[in-house]
Amino acid sequence: MTPTIVLLTDFGVTDIYVGVMKGVMRAICPSATFIDLTHAVQPQNVREGAYHLFNSYRYFPEGTVFLVVVDPGVGSARRPIIVRANGYTFIAPDNGILAYTLQDLGGEYEAYELANPEYHMPDMSVTFHGRDIFAPGAAHAAAGVPLAQFGPRLEQIKSLPTPQMVIQEHKISGEVMHIDHFGNVATSIGKLRWLAPERLRLEPCFGERKTPVPIAAPSAILRIHDVDILGISHAYHEG
Repeated sequence: MTPTIVLLTDFGVTDIYVGVMKGVMRAICPSATFIDLTHAVQPQNVREGAYHLFNSYRYFPEGTVFLVVVDPGVGSARRPIIVRANGYTFIAPDNGILAYTLQDLGGEYEAYELANPEYHMPDMSVTFHGRDIFAPGAAHAAAGVPLAQFGPRLEQIKSLPTPQMVIQEHKISGEVMHIDHFGNVATSIGKLRWLAPERLRLEPCFGERKTPVPIAAPSAILRIHDVDILGISHAYHEG
């Protein structure tokens, strides 16, 4: 089967970084197919990157290699890692960006440090590990190199704080996880099967903003998203 490498970064689309990484990977694994999941993660926002990976990985077949580079610690002592769980392979900095996904996959994984210089670019930069460490690692993994050849095995990798949901007698509090291109807000409040959404009252705590398009009442809709989280969606007037 043709190997698939999925890229998720905060590199944006106006610079050469993503293209250079693909060039490195193509030279190592010419048969690979590349899919750009997103390069629009807010710069250095590890939790947003973790959120996108969590909401996406399950739609790809087992055997997919995910190259995940949101790396505010580049050049520091943070470890570059390769992780395998339930048939998926993830290459990323060890900063917690894989935490939500690995937890969703059951918490069982095999992890190694990308420490073997044989699988790095020969001239290492201190600021572009995406090109020099992560991209070669992803390509070699896609080409079938066993994980144990990349470096020492890791018993534990970094995690992230669990998004909070607090249930009180008359109040449920959560965190905003992501605001998408359309302005829809995804929260950390899980699916409340025992509580009808129509019984919830939305209290904005961050001000109001007028939109150029008239909005029908109600101006916001509580909606259960397909990833079992409670979201706030805009309701636009269509006529």
